[in-house]
Amino acid sequence: MSSPFHPDPAAPPAAPSRSRIPGGYRQGIITAITVLLGFTLAFFRFWGFEAPGAWTYKSFVVAVGLAIALLVQLVALFRALRLEDDDAIEYRTTTRWFFASAAVLVISLLFAAVVVSIAS
Repeated sequence: MSSPFHPDPAAPPAAPSRSRIPGGYRQGIITAITVLLGFTLAFFRFWGFEAPGAWTYKSFVVAVGLAIALLVQLVALFRALRLEDDDAIEYRTTTRWFFASAAVLVISLLFAAVVVSIAS
């Protein structure tokens, strides 16, 4: 027999309570995503249309990495604009999407630097 003061040890653990994120967090992540999205689009335009030289498989790999980063950023932006993102658990998932997109972007940029340095 359990009482409110002595919970039953065999009972399953209670689900974590859903909490809301503090004000300003959503606006901050939306701003961060759009800044990174703008940079990605600008660099992708440069890499695809303005960079000198012929396309190689290495430059194509960079373009694919940039496209993946762009798509993941769009997913993160879509998630950040949803009403459900006020929930702390949803917000954490959105930030993971955002950081994953940033990681893919950084890897693509590093690979682009290597490709440009080899071509020079």
